[in-house]
This record gives sequence, structure tokens and C-alpha cells, in this order.
Amino acid sequence: MAETEDLRTRVRSLIGAKPGAQREFAKGIGLDETKLSKSLKGTRRFSPEELVLIAGHAGVTVNWLLNGSDEAVTVTAVPVPATRSASAPTEGSQPERRRHILETAWKLIATRGYHHVRIADIAKACGTSTAAIHYYFPTREDVLNEALRRNVKLAFDRQVAELHAIDNAHERLVRLVELQLPTDGLLRDEWSVWLQVWNESALNPAMRSLYWDSYNRWFDTISMTVRTGQEQGLFRDGDPREVATRLSALIDGLGIQVLTGKPGRTADSMREHLRDFIDRNIVQGGLREP
Repeated sequence: MAETEDLRTRVRSLIGAKPGAQREFAKGIGLDETKLSKSLKGTRRFSPEELVLIAGHAGVTVNWLLNGSDEAVTVTAVPVPATRSASAPTEGSQPERRRHILETAWKLIATRGYHHVRIADIAKACGTSTAAIHYYFPTREDVLNEALRRNVKLAFDRQVAELHAIDNAHERLVRLVELQLPTDGLLRDEWSVWLQVWNESALNPAMRSLYWDSYNRWFDTISMTVRTGQEQGLFRDGDPREVATRLSALIDGLGIQVLTGKPGRTADSMREHLRDFIDRNIVQGGLREP
């Protein structure tokens, strides 16, 4: 279909814009070169995970890959400009060195904690000098800000890649919740960074605007999905933003319990609570709370 051919064309443009051959690009995203070749020829589809990897490696968004624009209307709310990458890649945009530094800093913050990570630690992990880190991130606050923007982009890319082909709003909402569970690995690291951003925002008013711009994108995505479900006759009538307020608060609270090791609280139990809430309070004809 046309969208798929457009997608392949955009991926080819990314390969052509980077030094090295298709083999190096495949290696850079951790994808077998044969699979990449088949996807570019149209004999296999890119998986959602592969789209996220391609977008992250090339410094673009999945929305640009699928729709040709960062601002294209899609199934999720689009991040504000401060949290978006440039659309089509340009010469010198998102240089490899900067991307590596940011990924390393983000991982260290997620696993050690913001206040336990020094610029020197980031430099050591990257195998470079502190001067090189300061060239891109003059202060530790700059690193935290970029870590938040990275969190927003990761979530945005993953949601667009996973949800763009799901027309049923109920299925989309269930999948959206699944994408927010703090399971081991990337999602748990994202949650760890969010917890630290919440703390810094509470203590540092200068952080709050950036935080709320980011959080509002997530909130608006839930609200959009609920409104779509109501239009499809799948969800109960009511203010979608009020529903989003309740559901997002439940997700936040349960996620914090999982990350802080509350006895009996796991990603699996969090999933059960959230699906029960959706069935009882959002789905048309679901069980009502006593």
C-alpha cells in the first residue's frame, strides 16, 4: 500500500544519509541485514520495535517514518516542539556522538539516580573526556532535561508504532496501558527517570513547565483514546478528560508501588488492576463500581 511504500522510501533516505552501507545501518539498529533488505523490498513488514529502533538511531520520530511529518495527526498526542526531534534528518543533526552521550547519561540516571551521576561518570562510561560531555550538556540539569525529552520521544515513538494500526479504541487503550507497565528493561528505566523528574519538579519550579508539557502529551493520548472509544460506541459517555484523570492517576500510583517494591505489587498485578478498572468504569456495559 502507498503508506508502506512511503515508509520504505523514508527508511532508504536515512540509510543514504548516513556514512557506510546498508550493512552498517542494519548493525546500528541491531537488525539482521537480510530482514532489513526484505523490509525495504516490501516482502516483509517492519515490526513496531524495528520502527522505534530506526527512529532512535536516525534521530527522527516514528510519526515522520509513517506519515512524513512529526506533526501528522496520529493515534497519540504529538509532543510539544521542545520534546520533538527534527523531522527529516539534515546534515549534522543529532550527531552520533551526542546521541551516544545522551543514551549513556539516560541509562546512568535511570539505574543510579540523578544525584548519583556526575559528568565524569558519563564521560567514563562513554570513553571520552568531561570536556566532550560539557560541549553538548553544560550542566547536570541539562542532562536531566534531555533525559526527560528522551523519555517523551521513546514513549511517543513506541505508542505510534504499536497503536497506529489498531482501529478499535478498546484494544488500543488496553495496549496503551500495556506499554506503560514498568516491566524489566527499557520500560522500568523510563519509569525510573520519570520518578526522578517528578521529584526534581516538586523541588525546582524551573523544571515544572518542561515536565507538564511532557506529561500533558501522555494525558491527552489517554483522553483521545477514550473519546474515540465513545464515538465508536465502545465506552460509556462522560468527559474523556475526567476519565483520563482517574486512569492516569491509577497508573501513576500503581507504577510507583511497583518501582518502590511494595510487597505483592508487580507489573502483572498492576496490569490486572488497570484492566479491571477499564472494564468496570470505561467499557460500555461493564460492571459498575458498588
